[in-house]
Amino acid sequence: MITIGGNTKRILMLVLATGLMGCDVLMPPVAPPAPPPVEVPEPPADRIVTPPSQASRDLATYYTRLQNDLLTQGLLRGDGGGPDTPFTDTQLARNFVRIALFNEYRDDSDFQRPQATVSKLRRWTGPIRMSVEFGDTVPLAQRDADLASVSAYAARLSRATGVPIRITDQNPNFQVLFLGEDDRRAYGPRLRALIPSISDATVRTFVNLPRDQLCVVIGTFAPGQSNYVKAVAMIRAEHPNLMRSACIHEELAQGMGLANDSPSARPSIFNDDEEFALLTTHDELLLRMLYDPRLQTGMEPSVAAPIARLIAREYLAAGST
Repeated sequence: MITIGGNTKRILMLVLATGLMGCDVLMPPVAPPAPPPVEVPEPPADRIVTPPSQASRDLATYYTRLQNDLLTQGLLRGDGGGPDTPFTDTQLARNFVRIALFNEYRDDSDFQRPQATVSKLRRWTGPIRMSVEFGDTVPLAQRDADLASVSAYAARLSRATGVPIRITDQNPNFQVLFLGEDDRRAYGPRLRALIPSISDATVRTFVNLPRDQLCVVIGTFAPGQSNYVKAVAMIRAEHPNLMRSACIHEELAQGMGLANDSPSARPSIFNDDEEFALLTTHDELLLRMLYDPRLQTGMEPSVAAPIARLIAREYLAAGST
């Protein structure tokens, strides 16, 4: 099975709401073990850079203008939320259900028509071996900066979830790709090798990604299971610095199991209004909830929702915000 998540610019926002189902279940909290530190590997010495095409350069100009427009509107915030974005435990639990227990796209998605479908609780049940791969058109200085950004953020995700995450090229199960337009258009065979079960439609759309699809993550499971066995995130190399950071934050967090977006989630990066660029306090709580041992991988929404309500109430009562 495959899940797909992504960051798409949208003009029309759909208002969605979901209720919490089931009865209260009381289970004692258990603190996750402290994960090991994430190490940053040395970059290879024989790196090459191929000049980008005119199409790639045009995209870089477009995304720079887009970032500037969003910043002018007061969007792409990096403050994590504040007094202007309060949320209650009820809102946190409701957002958890919508974001963690729904898929944003179908398995054979073309990334252009989000179709939220209900899902069991999905997450990693073993260590993550995360690799960072760059297309030949990505400048060397940008590669170094992005590798450092991914490594720092992986450490934060590990602290929030308790999942050990190591940056390594040895048998990776979570690949983070930074590809320019030219790199991505030639990436079809490599993507099929990474995810043999991927659909032809998804490969075609990945190769011919529409301009308004900023980044994407694809997660896979063993047949009949809900624990991740592999994930591949793709971030456009043409993005300016802040937009690349925004894609790192959203796609890697979605690859941890928060696979859907919700227009009612605030303050959150899991909301296509682009108000926030970087992981917020609200979102970090969602990650903690997802990996709380009181929830179990593969839980149905009707079972997970009331437990999520209790966890959200506990977190906010303890001053986790």
